[in-house]
Amino acid sequence: MDSKPKTGRKKKADRVPAKFEPGFIAALDGRTGIAQEMRERFQELTRDLGGADSLSYQQRSLCERVLWLEHWIRVQEAALARGDNAAFDVGRYTQAANSIQGLYAKLGLQRQARDVPTLGEFIRSKQGAPQQ
Repeated sequence: MDSKPKTGRKKKADRVPAKFEPGFIAALDGRTGIAQEMRERFQELTRDLGGADSLSYQQRSLCERVLWLEHWIRVQEAALARGDNAAFDVGRYTQAANSIQGLYAKLGLQRQARDVPTLGEFIRSKQGAPQQ
């Protein structure tokens, strides 16, 4: 008999999956360095596009795919730097580099300004006053 209580919780992942899985960033254990790095990169990428709240589902999905590909490319480059030619797949690397370029082109390479309320609008919104 198992002495551990069952919580019904799924164990959080401690590494990026070998194959892309939607929601992989949220599934990472937040205590790990890779989870913190991925979440920061997601924030940075979406911030450059005007903020995650202003992006469509499709754009957020593309952002997640970009980050997975970026990670995979870095793993391949590390293998190459170590001289581990067996782990480096030049064909898949080239395909991934082309794919990430295409995703970046779809998302846009220029930073987007976020809509920011004026100071007066912000204060009124916090006070519950009607806006003019």
